[in-house]
Amino acid sequence: MSSPDTPLARRTLGQNLNVSALGYGAMGISEFYGPSDDTASRAMLDEVANAGIDFIDTADMYGRGHNESLIGDFLNHRRRSGSPQETKIATKCGIDRGDADYARRVNNDPDYIRACCDASLQRLGVERIDLYYLHRVDPQGDIRAAMECLAELVQAGKIAHVGLCEVSANTLAKAHAVHPVTALQTEYSLWTRDVETEILPTAQRLGIGVVPYSPLGRGFLTGRITQQADLAEDDFRRHNPRFQADNLSHNLSLLDTVHRVAERHEATPGQVALAWLLTRDAHIVPIPGTRRSTYLYENLGALALNLEKRDLDDLDTALPPDAAHGERYTEEGMKGVNA
Repeated sequence: MSSPDTPLARRTLGQNLNVSALGYGAMGISEFYGPSDDTASRAMLDEVANAGIDFIDTADMYGRGHNESLIGDFLNHRRRSGSPQETKIATKCGIDRGDADYARRVNNDPDYIRACCDASLQRLGVERIDLYYLHRVDPQGDIRAAMECLAELVQAGKIAHVGLCEVSANTLAKAHAVHPVTALQTEYSLWTRDVETEILPTAQRLGIGVVPYSPLGRGFLTGRITQQADLAEDDFRRHNPRFQADNLSHNLSLLDTVHRVAERHEATPGQVALAWLLTRDAHIVPIPGTRRSTYLYENLGALALNLEKRDLDDLDTALPPDAAHGERYTEEGMKGVNA
């Protein structure tokens, strides 16, 4: 179990942004994964920080600002308590959810980006955002105009680093030519490996760090989800194609090797999944999320798990790219992915 006296391993994203080797994805403490409780969520954030994680990821669309406000309260409490640890916050803009429950549109208009940045600064209660992502890219828009706007926000001191989410290799290169991109956030895990063909090599060539979200396959790779009944009624995974009956049955068969590797090391399947991801590149920083301290420390245990060549070969054979059945999102959720 980690503590402030035993610092976590650290990694560096692009542009010398140094963070804990595992970050924390905060989305789930606001919505999507069943009922949430603000008091428990604030306690979870404190536990994350006390465990040594200093890289927390949020977005303006998570709970329509609720997630950022929670984190703002957490940061304010840490400041008042005199905590010496500096927490680096990554947040995002570019998805406009409007008033509908899940409907969204991608908005990269510079005026919209500026307004979103100001609103995020206010909710977070900070003078500067450490890492500011464009959450999705409008395939019909001009990435150069959006990047020029983000560069202006850097010059104004409102953000320190620029990031992009779910973009193609071509878009990533175009954007980086306008202003250095510090990090690419993208879904990447043992059951989502399409980034390995072009996107990851491009990020490596350009010196851009990679921040995998859903590194545990939205919980699937932990082995704790074996049927839809394991999910709360309002859990969005009930509608996710990979968790539908026929797809889920196939995908469960992919976990056999993950369980076998875990048994060799007296580890959990989730730890194997995270340890595998950490081997893919020295500038990868996964951001698993959880609401439970038990799972938080289980995730951190992956940092001490050294997979051998035999393990990696077995995992690559059992879970090659495109092994999983089903799209990553519904049609609505796929808007702007890899644009």
